[in-house]
Amino acid sequence: MNIIFDYDDGDFIIKTGRNIGMDCDGDIMIRMGDNMGMDLESGEIHYVSSWDDEN
Repeated sequence: MNIIFDYDDGDFIIKTGRNIGMDCDGDIMIRMGDNMGMDLESGEIHYVSSWDDEN
């Protein structure tokens, strides 16, 4: 299980799939790059700790 830190919100994202995760507030996040994720509810881009592609 990988845990990613969301610098914008100050909380953690738990990976639930290859490019999908859920933060501590229950918001679904999608990986946009090695250090970017997007909150699917708000559409906001967040700066995150390393979220590597598993390929």
